[in-house]
Amino acid sequence: MENHVYKQIEITGSSAESSDDAIRKAIAKAGQSVKHMDWFNVTETRGYIEQSAVKYWQVTIRIGFRIED
Repeated sequence: MENHVYKQIEITGSSAESSDDAIRKAIAKAGQSVKHMDWFNVTETRGYIEQSAVKYWQVTIRIGFRIED
């Protein structure tokens, strides 16, 4: 069995559609430069209101990834 070491980063994604879409966009963008991503944890959800309606969502997540040997 291998012993893995993990690192965490915190990023914020945004979307006019939904909080789930904001998460997906953040993970997809991180995946362009971060290897070995294994999990995420939502740490904050917030939104912007315009004319009494949700204009867009912002979701902050922590992403855990394995550090290469």
